[in-house]
Amino acid sequence: MGEHPSPGPAVAACAEAERIEELEPEAEEQLPAAPEDHWKVLFDQMSNKRSNSFRQAILQGNRRLSSKALLEEKGLSLSQRLIRHVAYETLPREIDRKWYYDSYTCCPPPWFMITVTLLEVAFFLYNGVSLGQFVLQVTHPRYLKNSLVYHPQLRAQAWRYLTYIFMHAGIEHLGLNVVLQLLVGVPLEMVHGATRIGLVYVAGVVAGSLAVSVADMTAPVVGSSGGVYALVSAHLANIVMNWSGMKCQFKLLRMAVALICMSMEFGRAVWLRFHPSAYPPCPHPSFMAHLGGVAVGITLGVVVLRNYEQRLQDQSLWWIFVTMYTVFVLFAVFWNIFAYTLLDLKLPPPP
Repeated sequence: MGEHPSPGPAVAACAEAERIEELEPEAEEQLPAAPEDHWKVLFDQMSNKRSNSFRQAILQGNRRLSSKALLEEKGLSLSQRLIRHVAYETLPREIDRKWYYDSYTCCPPPWFMITVTLLEVAFFLYNGVSLGQFVLQVTHPRYLKNSLVYHPQLRAQAWRYLTYIFMHAGIEHLGLNVVLQLLVGVPLEMVHGATRIGLVYVAGVVAGSLAVSVADMTAPVVGSSGGVYALVSAHLANIVMNWSGMKCQFKLLRMAVALICMSMEFGRAVWLRFHPSAYPPCPHPSFMAHLGGVAVGITLGVVVLRNYEQRLQDQSLWWIFVTMYTVFVLFAVFWNIFAYTLLDLKLPPPP
């Protein structure tokens, strides 16, 4: 009789889990458990439950995980080194990094962040040619006449709460946002996929414009900072929460650079908001969208980007944060319908 190769640890673990599950009904008949014990067993089982994508990766894995870290593997091609680098930049656990490294095929590619970035650059160039101005475009008298900008007088046009990301205050505004969303957003999308990253990005964009409509009611808003800040703040919070597990090189320096860039862009937005307007009585665009994006990043974003393994605690936090976000959106909608009239607020004329 020939020797059969021993199964991999992931397959053995799954087989053991299935065997235990088959024995559980008999155990319950022999030793009746108290009602509170049933809840404890359910909680323990759900806490160890993996997401479908991660479970599928384990069941379909045909390579036995090496005991050595990915950083110790030699003879890798340039593309393999890039994938390994992305894994260490975004995932806190070695097993997650190994499974991602083994299963990533670049199909589909990180199309969401690249497409959004190209559209933002294209709209900026078009507006620059139309206005004859590329630096501080927002100071041009015809800037707010664009149908994509969010304006408080035109808040009933719902598309403006989202399309304002394609209008930037100037090349300095666009440049910082593009650099941040490419350096942070593309690697995150390579690991977590377009659906999750798109969800965090769009949620940050919508939260940004709604935050302006609630907290800075007379100001317009432009730029993709809400979505960019949601991604960057979620990534930074994930690094801080999993500091010991994150093995990315120069992580302290990277965090410092990201915070400096975000601070510079936020400081520019605050200065511009209180700078004398080029089209009085309407002020320059608000900076509240940045704060709305950060709020989304450190709530929804942290849960989405934590790791491949989704435990019950993560699922519970996810629904809590989704509920909070939904309540905020509904509150902002009713605020936009009734508060402006009840407060008798004097809004700037339509552009």
